[in-house]
Amino acid sequence: MAKDNKKQNNKIGEGQSLLSTRKDDETHERHWYAVHTYSGYEDAVLSYLKQRIESLTMEDKIFDVIVPKETKIKIKDGKRKKIEEKIYPGYVLVDMIKDSDSWYVVRNTPRVTGFVGADPTEPTPLSKQEVDRILSKVGDKDPEVLVDFDEGEPVKIIDGPFKDYDGKVIEVDQQRGKLKVSVAMFGRDTTVELDSLQVDKI
Repeated sequence: MAKDNKKQNNKIGEGQSLLSTRKDDETHERHWYAVHTYSGYEDAVLSYLKQRIESLTMEDKIFDVIVPKETKIKIKDGKRKKIEEKIYPGYVLVDMIKDSDSWYVVRNTPRVTGFVGADPTEPTPLSKQEVDRILSKVGDKDPEVLVDFDEGEPVKIIDGPFKDYDGKVIEVDQQRGKLKVSVAMFGRDTTVELDSLQVDKI
């Protein structure tokens, strides 16, 4: 009977024994940390971790988890489309008070490979400047399209009916994000209006 009780106690305390092997590193300070994940599993890790925070009642130590994404504009089939792209593929950011319990919960989330830092058991928090810079890009903001072309500049058309033609910029419309480009077709110069995202510099 005593043996059975001992086995049961060992089983119950298995997770705690892993934590107890680590030194008491409670700082009681809230910071953002970068966590490395398997590539392509960032959103899955976010979902897994949020579930674990709720089920293990860690809301008082782990406050937020994000996959940093920014909105970009791309041209596809001649149309301008908004897309979301990960700023740091393979990483999620966690806002937490780091102690043995919170470290264990995050580190043992499926598809997490470890915290970012010289010592994975003592992760380095992100600086306020880094966090502010990242968070300023995150969210449903209207991306500004900057027209980085000058009149007379040679360009290659990369999208639309004139794809793969070379041309020369003859007019820049910064407000509309448009360019007028002179293209040589059938032995004569033809002026076409293009979105600035439809051309590349040569």
